[in-house]
Amino acid sequence: MRADTLGDVTPETTRTERPAPAPASAPTRELAVLLSSTRRGARLARLLTVAHLADQGLPTEAAAQITAELAGNAVLHGRVLGRDFRLGLRVTGNGGDADGVTLRIEVSDARGDRLPAVPGPPASEDAEGGRGLLLVEALADRWGVESWPPPRKTVWAELDLRP
Repeated sequence: MRADTLGDVTPETTRTERPAPAPASAPTRELAVLLSSTRRGARLARLLTVAHLADQGLPTEAAAQITAELAGNAVLHGRVLGRDFRLGLRVTGNGGDADGVTLRIEVSDARGDRLPAVPGPPASEDAEGGRGLLLVEALADRWGVESWPPPRKTVWAELDLRP
């Protein structure tokens, strides 16, 4: 990762908002970062997701596409001047049991008043947008939105992965 890209990372990059669960048979690995609400921040979210999963020997393609869409939406629809968005990744499981590995991708922004629309067909075939959450719905095993006290919301997606 280039040094000039790190300017888009807020210094609070190692803070997690939820304590890790007590040790169990399925280990949990988490990453939580605050990124600038810019296209560069959205790009960095995708790159961090790929690096985090690749370090664990997990597939990256679907997760990268989902992260790119959720982070892009946070920048486009959830941006508030001077406020960052938060990327959270949580990998649970070890791949050695029947449950496999689950990845949860969370993107939180500062526009809790703007909830994503239910995915549906775009207004027209020529429309430049409106297909992103259809992509998330197609790639993710589960996804949804959590509303928090204003001004925050989290859009999340889960993938059942096989190493």
